Amino acid sequence: MLQDQSYLVALAVYAGSALLALGAMFYWLRRSWRPLWRWLLLLTGLALLLTPAYPYAGADTLAPALVVAAFQLLTVGPEAAQHALRPLVAALVLALVLTLLLRITFLRKPRVATGP
Repeated sequence: MLQDQSYLVALAVYAGSALLALGAMFYWLRRSWRPLWRWLLLLTGLALLLTPAYPYAGADTLAPALVVAAFQLLTVGPEAAQHALRPLVAALVLALVLTLLLRITFLRKPRVATGP
């Protein structure tokens, strides 16, 4: 079992590596993908990688919901994975809503003024 300090270090390393990988991918795709698709990829990646869930009932530590859902689906079944799938779906919906808000506000195409 992990101690408190090693658990926090492990979570920080996981979150830092996820942020670094998504940031590098966002930067790498800046010339080939449109900004809307890059933001969608970034926000859904953040939702999938950084959403926490309890690994089992009664646990006092958190784990990535994607990992918990995958293990529960493959070993026990879909009913056991519901506690991890619900926050994962909610985070994905939030990522989609934020992407649509970005599209409406910051990522819209400027209007071209027509002559008189």
